[in-house]
Amino acid sequence: MWVWIIIAVVLVLVVLWAVGVYNGLIKLRNLVQEAWRQIDVELKRRHDLIGNLVETVKGYAAHERGTLEDVMKARSAAMAGGQSPAQQAQSEGMLSQALGRLIAVAEAYPDLKANQNFLALQQELTSTEDRIASARRYYNANVRELNTRVETVPSNIIAGMFNIGRAEYFEVEGEERDPVKVDFGQRDATIPPPSGYAGGTPAAPPAGPSAGEATAAGPAPTAAAPTPETTPAAETPPSTPQP
Repeated sequence: MWVWIIIAVVLVLVVLWAVGVYNGLIKLRNLVQEAWRQIDVELKRRHDLIGNLVETVKGYAAHERGTLEDVMKARSAAMAGGQSPAQQAQSEGMLSQALGRLIAVAEAYPDLKANQNFLALQQELTSTEDRIASARRYYNANVRELNTRVETVPSNIIAGMFNIGRAEYFEVEGEERDPVKVDFGQRDATIPPPSGYAGGTPAAPPAGPSAGEATAAGPAPTAAAPTPETTPAAETPPSTPQP
């Protein structure tokens, strides 16, 4: 009798554990999907801003047709539906590279750089990029948590039973991963090391005749020692004869 009771209690505990693990996995999966929807909203806003930016640049630099077409092609590829997070990340990376070339072209047009609409679009685009970066960090954190649960024992057993798989990270590849290059216009300048630096070139000795030159010229003349001045002896008065 007691044996059956113990077995029933163990079975109930196992079922409760399985339910808890399953609910935790479903919660994480929902968080990943919600985080991705936030990224998707910001990406759509980014695509709209880039389209408006291209139209603004076109009004000042219409002859830059190649650069403008590259941006629009990359934008169309990024806006294509049905992409996985990894595919979307690759498309957004290509769009970022094309956008960087567009901004570089715009730098050559002072009137365009001073255009209020162009400046406002750049500011909005920068703000959107910041929100995308924040949403991407939140999404990847949830993906990491879900993948850890899916791959580790014993929660991987429940994940396999209910076909709960790993999620893909959203990591944009492109120029934003390159190290920042800082140049203050001194790239070609030769900057001497500080005097106290051990690896630097020691300071040159003061100019003067070398040892060989001094020997060939003979010993250097020595200054004559000053002779003490002689004080004349005091004259003694002549003695007077005694009477």
